Amino acid sequence: MNNEKRTILPYSESAFDRLFRHRWALSGVAAVSLLGMAAAFAIAPPTDIIPSQATIIEQLPAPPLLPIASDDTFFAHEERVLASDTVASLLIRLGASDREAIDHLGKDRKAHTLITSNLRPGMIVNARISVTGELLHLSLPLIDKNTVVSLDRIGKRFVSAEQALTLEQRTVIKSGEIRGSFISSSEAAGLPEPIATQLVGLFGNEGSFYRALRQGDRFSVVYESFAYRGQEIRTGRILAAELGNRHRTQQAYWFQFEPGRGAYYNADGKSLSKPFLNAPVENPHVTSGFSASRFHPIFQTWRAHKGVDYAAPTGTKVLAVADGVIEAAEAQNGYGNVIVLRHDPTYSTVYGHLNEFAEGIAKGTRVHQGDVIGYVGRTGWATDSHLHYEFRINDEQVDPEALVLPESITLDRLRLTRFKASRQTLRAQLDLAKEITLASVE
Repeated sequence: MNNEKRTILPYSESAFDRLFRHRWALSGVAAVSLLGMAAAFAIAPPTDIIPSQATIIEQLPAPPLLPIASDDTFFAHEERVLASDTVASLLIRLGASDREAIDHLGKDRKAHTLITSNLRPGMIVNARISVTGELLHLSLPLIDKNTVVSLDRIGKRFVSAEQALTLEQRTVIKSGEIRGSFISSSEAAGLPEPIATQLVGLFGNEGSFYRALRQGDRFSVVYESFAYRGQEIRTGRILAAELGNRHRTQQAYWFQFEPGRGAYYNADGKSLSKPFLNAPVENPHVTSGFSASRFHPIFQTWRAHKGVDYAAPTGTKVLAVADGVIEAAEAQNGYGNVIVLRHDPTYSTVYGHLNEFAEGIAKGTRVHQGDVIGYVGRTGWATDSHLHYEFRINDEQVDPEALVLPESITLDRLRLTRFKASRQTLRAQLDLAKEITLASVE
C-alpha cells in the first residue's frame, strides 16, 4: 500500500476560469474553435498513424429567395398634399404606379367630385398600395365637412364613397411659462390657438387678461383633442386650467351638471362663466342697434333692423356666444356668409356678413363658448365691414341688449358633491402639467 500522504489543496481559480466566468458571451466562432481544440486533444491518434488531409473548396449555390405574398398583401402610405401636386404626382409619391386609378379619377364624375376636387395643399392622404403598385385604397378627411372621402379598388372596378368622419377623443395636458408675450409663450408650449383663445376668455376679457400677466407666471391646461388616425384634427373645450405663480393662482374647471349642459367653476364650485357672452366680438362697438324702423343704407327706405351691428375691421374674429351646434354655415342673400348657431331648442344666434368661416366650421359642427367661428367681412347687403348679430328665442329675433339672459347655474349640494369628485381628477392632471413645467425650467 502506498503510504504517501495526500492533501486536498484549496481551489484556486485559474485565469481560464475567470475568463470563462466573466466573458460568458464568447462569440460563436471563438467558442467552436476552443471546443474543437479540446476534442482534438482528447481523441487525437498517435502521430505515426495520422491520415493525410486535403482541403477542398467548393462554391455551393444559394437557395432561391421566394417572396411571401398573398392577395391581401399591401403597403400603407401617408403623404401630405403639396401645392404643386397633381393626381398623378401624388399617387407616385404614395408608391402607386397605377394608370387605371389615374384614369378613373380623371374620368369618373363622382370620383372626381369627391376626391380630386377636394385635394388641398396640406391635407393628409392615406393609401394602401399592392406589392405590384396597384392602388387598393385612397382616403382623405374633409375637416370642413366632417366627412372622409375614399376610393377603393374592388376587383376590376373602383368605388367612391363619403361617410361621416369618426374622430377619436383624447385628453391633452400642456403647460408653459410666460417669457415675453403670452402668444409667443403659448406657441412655445405647443398650445393650439383655439385653446389659447379660450384660456384668455376663461380668465377675463383680452385686456384684463394681458394686464394681469407677469413674467414668470405659469399656465397649465387640460383640454379635449379630436384625432383621425392618430393625427389631431381639431381641439375641443378646455377641461381645466390654472394661471399664476406661488403667490396667486386662478383655477377653472369644466363641470357638466346635466347632459349637454355645463359651465366653468373655480375650485370652490363658484361659477366663472355666463351662459352667453355679452357680445360676439372683442371690444364691441355698436353702430346700429335693434330697431323696428331704421333707414336702410342700401335700399334707402325705412325698414326694421332685427339685430345689432358691430363695427370691426375685416378679418376680426367672431366668437360663439355660447355652446351650440352649427345649424347653417352658408351664403344667404342679404346676410352674405352667415352662421346660424343653435344653442338649445329655445335659443339660437345668427352671425352675418362674414368674410369667411373659421376652419372646421360646417353644418353639424359642435362649438363651445368663445370659439372662433368666423371673421368679420362685408358680404351680402353691407356697405362696409361689420358683423350683423341676431339673438333669437323660439326662432324670433329679440333685442339682445334689452334681454335678461339666464343666470349662471349655481351648484346645489348634490351637484357640488359631483363637481368635487370631477375636480379631483382634473386637479391631478393640472399638477402633472405643473411638474412638467417646473422640471423644464430647472
